[in-house]
Amino acid sequence: MNSDTNAPAPDGRPVIGICARTAPVTLQGSDLNVALALDAHVAFVAEAGCIPVLLPLVEGAEELIGRLDALLVPGGPDLDPALYGAAAHPATRAVSPDADRIELALLRRALDAHLPVLAICRGMQALNVLHGGTLHQHLSDVTGHDGHRPHAASFTLGRQPLHLLPGSRIAAVLDGDEEHTACHHHQAVDRIGGGLAVTARAGDGTVEALEVVDHPFAVGVQWECGHTPDKRLHHALAHAARRLRKEPAAALSLH
Repeated sequence: MNSDTNAPAPDGRPVIGICARTAPVTLQGSDLNVALALDAHVAFVAEAGCIPVLLPLVEGAEELIGRLDALLVPGGPDLDPALYGAAAHPATRAVSPDADRIELALLRRALDAHLPVLAICRGMQALNVLHGGTLHQHLSDVTGHDGHRPHAASFTLGRQPLHLLPGSRIAAVLDGDEEHTACHHHQAVDRIGGGLAVTARAGDGTVEALEVVDHPFAVGVQWECGHTPDKRLHHALAHAARRLRKEPAAALSLH
């Protein structure tokens, strides 16, 4: 990637784009639809010395990639099963084909530009679908339990043991600790897309982390990164963005 195409922040801080989500809210008695991001994503990125920028999923959003130093794709609604050649499961809901298409274009452009990418929950699922993979549309049909989403009607986090692949990027970010996820999802990666490597699984075999092979920093995690105080992944993304800003050529071999 040629850093000359980027529009750097005035103070030189890396700029990290965060894909927005659209949701209904009630504000001062009025019902509104808003484009938003989880405040923790914004705060963690800013705390790590970068400028977070919200990216609404509108036509042409991918053209902004040349102005960014990294991309964060957060959790959100289910992906349209048509993207991976499947009919919708009865539990699949809230799909938005237009938003899916735009977000996948953003993700594709970021990867092609060798930007650092952190893809969380739905974001990791999108990363897999982008590479030709498929999803389990209702995970409890496969695992036989609801441990990954204990209470469907409320945002109650599940806890699953996390087994990291030694030597992987995710293991390095998490210091090789054998941890537990904080999760809330009913879909998960099924067939792995081409060019991706599984680098963490839950105790029941569910894919918990994917990494893009031969990419400087493109990591997907299934757990709810941003719903706990753990900032390590956001800080790792920021570190990769700073290195890209400082050494564009060297970032192609970032380890």
